[in-house]
Formats: sequence, C-alpha cells, structure tokens
Amino acid sequence: MPPRILIVGAGPTGLTAAVELARRGIVATVIEKRDAPSRLSRAVGILPASMRILEPSGVAEAIAAEAVAFRNAVIHRGAEPIARLRLDQSPDPHHRLLGLPQDRTETLLREAFEKMGGTVRFGCPLDRVEQGSEEVRAEIGGEIERFDHVIGADGTNSRLRDSLGLAYSGFDLPGDWSIADVIAPDWPHQQDFCIFLKKAGKVAIVAPLAPHRFRIIANDPDALEALPMPIDETEIRRQAPFRISVRQAERYSAGRAFLAGDAAHCHSPVGGRGMNLGIADAADLARRFTENGLDGYHRARHKAGSETIRFTERGRRNVMSKSRIRRAALIGLIKTVCAIPALNRLAVRALLSG
Repeated sequence: MPPRILIVGAGPTGLTAAVELARRGIVATVIEKRDAPSRLSRAVGILPASMRILEPSGVAEAIAAEAVAFRNAVIHRGAEPIARLRLDQSPDPHHRLLGLPQDRTETLLREAFEKMGGTVRFGCPLDRVEQGSEEVRAEIGGEIERFDHVIGADGTNSRLRDSLGLAYSGFDLPGDWSIADVIAPDWPHQQDFCIFLKKAGKVAIVAPLAPHRFRIIANDPDALEALPMPIDETEIRRQAPFRISVRQAERYSAGRAFLAGDAAHCHSPVGGRGMNLGIADAADLARRFTENGLDGYHRARHKAGSETIRFTERGRRNVMSKSRIRRAALIGLIKTVCAIPALNRLAVRALLSG
C-alpha cells in the first residue's frame, strides 16, 4: 500500500513533490493555507536542471511553450552596456534560462498533479504536528488527520519547521530591496536579462517574464526609480519593498517529517537559484520515497543548500561591493570573460548549472 504523505504548501516546491510522487504511484494530500492560488509573479527564472526534473511529467514541455527564453545577459555600468553573455547557445529551450511568472509555474504543476488524480486543498492551514513511531498526527484547520510522513514546503515562516522545533539559523541582510512587475512594450531588451551596476554598491536587474512583461529588482526602496535608464512602462502590475534573509534549517528531516524549499533555506536572489533549489529538493525527496533512501535526504540536500548559499552570497558581495577597486576588478573580469568565446561559454555553463 502506498504511504500516506502530507505536503504542506502548494508553491513550486510542494507541487513538484506532489507531481513527482504521483508519477511514482503515490498521490499525496496537499494543503495550502491560502484560500486560492497565488496571482503573484514572485520567482521567475527556471534553470535547465529544473526542466530536466519536470520533463518526465510533461510540465517542462508546458513551461517551454509559455516561457521567455533569455537570449543574453547584458551587463551595464550605469546605463552603458559594457558586456554581453550569450545565453542562447543551445536551440533547445530545455537547456536555456527561461522566464515565467511563478503563478504560471504553479498552475502548470497543479494541473499536472490534478491529471494524476491529485487535488490541492486550499484554505487548510497546518496547526501542528505530533510524531509517533508509526505515524504523524497533523491538526489541519482544527481536525486531526493521520499520515505516514509529512513534507514541509510552507516557506520561510514554515509552520511545520516551527512545530518540529528546528532552528532556522542565519541573518537578515541590511538595507532595503524592492521589486516591480511592469508592462513595457518599448523596452529594447525584450529577451535579455539586464544587470545594471551602479555606484556605491547599488544594482538593478530587469528580467523578462512574458511578452512585454518584466520583473525589476533593486537594492533600493524604489525599483523603478533605481533603473539608470527609463523602461517606459505602460502598466505597473505590482510594486513592493522586501527584505532578504540568509538562513538554513539545522536539519531537513526529523523522524517522519521533512523540509524542502524555503522552509529549509533562503538566500539572496543573485543567480536565480531559490525556486530551482526547492524544485531539486522536492524531486530528490520524492525519489527517495520509492528507493528506500530517506535517511540520506538531509545530508544530500543540506549540502546542496549550503553550497547554494555560499554561491549566492559570494556573488552578492561582489556585485554589491562599495569598493571602487573591487568594482573595477569585477568590471574588468566581466569584460574579459564576455570578450573571449571560450570563457563566455564557460561562464554561461556555470550560470545555468544550478
């Protein structure tokens, strides 16, 4: 008899776990405290590793049909373009950096799960869990339900992680960040990922989400004002400040409970690793349920999370350095890498390897 598995959270991580389990004959119970699916774009970058994970279920094909395939990463010093990394070296969208609003990624995952016989129970918060030697007792909306295992994919403020008493150690980055989701038909970089290196460690990023739709991120209170050149938006879908934390759970597993995605780790958006790391967590855990390898989940994925945090923090410190010497060295390195085709290819491979 298949194990009874509860998945807490219906974001990309929880839904990937649900799809990958269902593909293996285990239809999990998925609960989500929100009353309805999210309509926020949130994470946007989808790496080739995630496409490989989602290919057997058919979700990768659905993503490729909707997503924007990035052509270049264009690096600017202020408003001046100084270097270009070619991201379109493979004609296969499964081997490209893709842009798609997170709410659409979630919809495609949820539709695949439903086709496999699953359903997402919205408006169902997890209150607490109690573990026994043979089962997990979960209180959901005031009612007790029993499962063999529970997966917490319920974000940085994970109720499951708190219920288990697992530490989420790390730090909050100083300073204000902001995002904007805009429509800009006349923006000249319709399929380019643009990075603007500004003075005093300030940076702004523009990434395509859909035809004429873009995500702007900046370490500044106003993402639109932070751009050194006008994007001439015709509509602002969303604009909001946010803060960044760098944290990791002390353990990704405790008895019959497991953590994945932001419930297990969070870091800066540099490198676009966050959602992709959660998808990899979910796929690894789902595989282990059918291969009797659950004991190795914490070690494998905690290591992957630690490596990603080191990668993103190293990139963030370099990009946001206030040192003129360090900034000049970074710009010189970028120009050299982009000017030499062999180094260009190596850099793209490293960027897309997460």
